[in-house]
Amino acid sequence: MPQEAHISDENGPREACGVFAAYSPDDQVSRLIYFGLFALQHRGQESAGIATSNGETVTVFKDLGLVAQVFDEPALAGLDGHLGIGHTRYSTTGSTSWANAQPAHRQVGSTSVALGHNGNLTNTADLAAALGVSGATTDSDLMAEGIARAIDDERSDARGLEMALMQVAPTWKGAFSLVIMDQGRIVGLRDPNGFRPLSLGKLSEGGWVIASESSALDLVGAGFVREIGAGEMVVIDASGLRSYYPFEDVKPGLCLFEFVYFARPDSHMYGRNIHAARHEMGRILSNESPAAADIIVPVPESGIPAAQGFSTASGIPYSDGLVKNRYVGRTFIEPTQGLRDQGIRMKLNPIPENLVGKRVVLVDDSIVRGSTTQKLVAMVREAGATEVHLRISSPPYRWPCFYGMDTSDRSTLIAATKDVEEIRQHLNADSLGYLTLEGLLEATGVADAGFCTACLSGEYPTDLPATTDKYQLERS
Repeated sequence: MPQEAHISDENGPREACGVFAAYSPDDQVSRLIYFGLFALQHRGQESAGIATSNGETVTVFKDLGLVAQVFDEPALAGLDGHLGIGHTRYSTTGSTSWANAQPAHRQVGSTSVALGHNGNLTNTADLAAALGVSGATTDSDLMAEGIARAIDDERSDARGLEMALMQVAPTWKGAFSLVIMDQGRIVGLRDPNGFRPLSLGKLSEGGWVIASESSALDLVGAGFVREIGAGEMVVIDASGLRSYYPFEDVKPGLCLFEFVYFARPDSHMYGRNIHAARHEMGRILSNESPAAADIIVPVPESGIPAAQGFSTASGIPYSDGLVKNRYVGRTFIEPTQGLRDQGIRMKLNPIPENLVGKRVVLVDDSIVRGSTTQKLVAMVREAGATEVHLRISSPPYRWPCFYGMDTSDRSTLIAATKDVEEIRQHLNADSLGYLTLEGLLEATGVADAGFCTACLSGEYPTDLPATTDKYQLERS
C-alpha cells in the first residue's frame, strides 16, 4: 500500500481511538456499528474495523483508512450477526499497518474473542515478558492474548470471557476503555482511573449500545443511560445487563483534554455538555487574559466555543477569519514538496476581508509543538491583521502523556523548554495568554468529579514504566 501522507493538526494532541459495541437480539448490527464509528471518526483516522457474531461465528473486517473508505455495502452485508464491536484507530503504540488495525482477534478452541481498545498501557514490557511474547506488538494485542489464555484456563465455565477478564484485567496498568466480545456477549470495561470515556445506551426496540462518546449514541438512535464508571465492567448478553468490578483501587481521573479538545462538542461527560464547558473556558480566559482588539477569531473547529465565550465576556465582536476544509484528514496520495510546504492551507485558509486592518484575538484550544500555530499567526498577519493576540483555552502543555496521547517525548513539547514570553516570541504573536489550570477545572463545572491533569501539572496518577527516559519527566 502507498506510503500514507499525514495531513494533520501538528499543534494539537492526537488521541488513541474510538470504540463502539452493540447488542440487538433481533437485528443485524453491522450498519449500526458502522454509523457509530462514523460518529467517532474524530478519535482516529488511520484504520477502522468491525467484528460481529451470529451466535456461532465471529467475523472480523478491518483495513487502513477512514470508516467510509474501509466499509461498503458488500463488506457490511458480510458481517452477519446480532452483536458486535467496532474500532477506529489513531496509533500511539505500534505503527500504522494493517496488522495493528483493530478489533484484535483470538480463537481459543471453540471460543472466538475480539477486542477494541482506546487508551495506552504503561506496563507492556512486563505483560509481554509474562506471556512470553517477543518482537513488535501492541498493548491491545497483549490484552487480547492475555484474555485468550485465561479463557483457555476457564474453558469449562459458561462465562469464560467474564471470568477471564476478572482474572487478567487487574494485571493491566494505564489507560484502557475496551469493548470486547465473544460469540454470545459484548463487554464494556474501563480502567480504575477511567482515563478514557465510555457511555452506555439503550435501543428503543430493545438491545444495548456502548460507545466512547454519548454523541455516537445519538446518531444511532440509542437513548443515553449512563456513563460506565471508572473500574466498571458491563456485560450484555441474552440474559440482560450486569456489572462487575475487577479492581481494588478505583480513583476516577478522566483525561482533562477530553473537555479541552478530544470529545465532540455535542457529547456529555460527567453529565456536562462539552460545548458549554468550552464556551465557559473562553469566558474565564477573557477575564484572566484580556486583550485590546477589534475582533475575536477562532481556529476552527475546536477553538470556536472558546472564542464565542471570549467574545461574550469581553464584548469584542466574534468573526470568522479562517475557513477549514472539513474533508482533509488522512490521505494515501503523497503530495509534492511544494504542496507539502503549503500543508496548513490544505486545512485552513484566511478570509482577508475579515482580517485586514484589524487587531485580532486568535483563540485556539492548545499549543503542543507550536509549528502549526506559528504558521497560523504568520498567515493571519499576511492576510492583513495589524496585531495578533493569541489566547489558548488550556494551560501550557508541558508534560508527556502515557495514557493514550501521542506526546510521550517531552522534547517535542514547546512549553517544556520555553516560558510563556519565549513561546510568544517564537510564535511572533503580539501577546500570548493561556487559561490557568484552576480556570480550566472551573470551566468544566465538575471539577470535583476527578480528572487526570498530568500533561499540564506533571502529577501522574499511576506508576510509570521503569524505562521512562529521565528527560521526559525532568522538571524545567
